[in-house]
Amino acid sequence: MSVFTNPASSSREDASSYTAAVLGLLGDQKPFDVLSRTPAALNRAMRGVSPRQLARREAPAKWSIKHVLRHLADSEVVWAWRLRLILAHDRPTITGYDQDAWANRLGYDDANPKDSLADFTTLRKSNLRLVKRASPADLQRVGIHSERGEESVAHLVKLYAGHDILHLNQIARIRKSFQA
Repeated sequence: MSVFTNPASSSREDASSYTAAVLGLLGDQKPFDVLSRTPAALNRAMRGVSPRQLARREAPAKWSIKHVLRHLADSEVVWAWRLRLILAHDRPTITGYDQDAWANRLGYDDANPKDSLADFTTLRKSNLRLVKRASPADLQRVGIHSERGEESVAHLVKLYAGHDILHLNQIARIRKSFQA
């Protein structure tokens, strides 16, 4: 299993490895810049890709581009909820979720990639407005993640930026598999 697989039932060690790997993808890039550029990068990544290719899985039991787009939109819903909980409440509990269960149970096979991208873009704009208006003290507010422990708003900004890079890389890899 890849370090980037992050089911809700993972151990604290697995969650720590996942977090470190995702943050490693971010490197020294500015997280807010990455988060701001991702909708346009996703639009570019979809150019010239047919509906059949958008639905083509990279390999058996792997996601297609349309799965990745729906996952990003749903992850943005999760981030929206987590941000609001942390900013409005003192040390709220933040639950994990099993991304594969969401993909299987929430119809990712039937998702419309354009709708997923539109959902993602709208939610991302809303989340970035919230982060942009946050004070330095707000950015240090924390929630208690059920698997990863204490996470601040500033940490989540970095984590979601790394998550964007992870999935942009995944889409590029899937596109490359079309030539194979």
